[in-house]
Amino acid sequence: MFAFQTCNNIINLFPSCNYSINYNSKKSISSIIGHKVAFMENDVLKGLRAVVLQRISPKNEERDHLKEITELLVKKVELIACSMGLDDVSASLVGSAARNTWISGTHDLDIFIMFPENASREELEKNGLTIARKIAEESEFFEERYAEHPYINMRYRGFDVDIVPCFRVQSAACIRSAVDRTPFHNEFVKRNILGLEPDVLLLKQFMKGAGVYGSELRTQGFSGYLTELLVIKYGSFENVIRSACGWQPGTYIDLNAHGTTQHAEPLVVVDPTDPKRNVAAALSLDKFCMFIDPCREFLLSPTLDFFFPGSDTSVTDSELLQRLRSRGTAFIAITFKTPDVVEDVLYPQLYKMELAVVALLEEHEFKVLNKGSWSGQKTVILLELMSATLPALRKHRGPPVWVHKHAETFKAKYVNAENVFAFYIENGTYVAEIPRKYSDACSLLKERLTSCSMGKQVSSSVKSGFELLHNSEIYSIQDMNFKLFLMNWPRI
Repeated sequence: MFAFQTCNNIINLFPSCNYSINYNSKKSISSIIGHKVAFMENDVLKGLRAVVLQRISPKNEERDHLKEITELLVKKVELIACSMGLDDVSASLVGSAARNTWISGTHDLDIFIMFPENASREELEKNGLTIARKIAEESEFFEERYAEHPYINMRYRGFDVDIVPCFRVQSAACIRSAVDRTPFHNEFVKRNILGLEPDVLLLKQFMKGAGVYGSELRTQGFSGYLTELLVIKYGSFENVIRSACGWQPGTYIDLNAHGTTQHAEPLVVVDPTDPKRNVAAALSLDKFCMFIDPCREFLLSPTLDFFFPGSDTSVTDSELLQRLRSRGTAFIAITFKTPDVVEDVLYPQLYKMELAVVALLEEHEFKVLNKGSWSGQKTVILLELMSATLPALRKHRGPPVWVHKHAETFKAKYVNAENVFAFYIENGTYVAEIPRKYSDACSLLKERLTSCSMGKQVSSSVKSGFELLHNSEIYSIQDMNFKLFLMNWPRI
């Protein structure tokens, strides 16, 4: 009876669907229920697609503005190049803006200045920067940045623009710098993504909601190009989500079946334009898993929250303080002036510093539970310890008693020493209870921090001055982005 009632209830939700029921067949009832549930799930997903795409798809006026600025910048590059006698230099828009896979509100443009393949590296850098600087003179703000070679980042009429010199090579196999691949990425995606652009937008927004979008070293997540390849591989946003549920470290995707190199990363997606390159090389194991987990949850209960998770910005300082106090742990923040370097240079140095600081603390028997980095005008290395203090004494174990020579040496040093709390035998070895050099973590960091390995720019900044904040003192940092960082702790 229950089965019949359930089946009828499901059918009543969709009266337009014509299903006949053979009540004498359990198989028929089961099949009908399965079909109906699948129909309901698809209907929910279709509804979600429509709502999300309405929010994130660029409107016509946004597209027109992007096209206008792009054409303007491309024309400027080529006119300036021509005035310099560089008739063989061209410009091109690349990236998501060129591929129609950009989310509304993300006004990023990548303009490549393309030099002939036979140009020298010196010519590319010198002339490329000259062209870029002349354009940047009209911008609201600009700065020179350095990756494999220098480029200009600027704020121009509402857009964040990178003007990047590259070589116009014949194929991706002939690249002379890493950025030379990008035009080939552009062409591959444009050839294969037609009709799937909305699915790319959905996947990007889902990844943003999960905190895994972005391949920069700060995030170690999925790049835009990687999301496009995943959609091309699986054919839709929903299929990517379903497939990801079964991923495990070592998952291998090769669209062109041309991979030639072994890779150790958790996800391997062979670059269709370069058989040696893994497009997912920047993806960390944690971010790989942080994508799989919400994919499984989404299929169980698809909601808008996966795309637009709410940020609890209404939490007061006192509520946040109480939330962290309830953990019963100790927090120490190391703060210093942020070095003047791009994030992809800064964050590897911060991660290196984190490891070195944890090693220093654990060498002196402080237990570190969590660590993380945040950077704004100031940079913060945040450490969560079981305790910031330890007993004044520590056990110093010597050799077994039967190791005569070494045992006697150890005993002679400690048995009657003034600063030894106790000397005894435990489990066959001599033990001396001696004073700790550092019983307070802040004291240890204050004296020894600058000896840690940190990277050139971070080390210089730390040595010029740092501050240690303990527990409630951390709330003297009044940056809202830092507060959000604390709210999400230890998810970083």
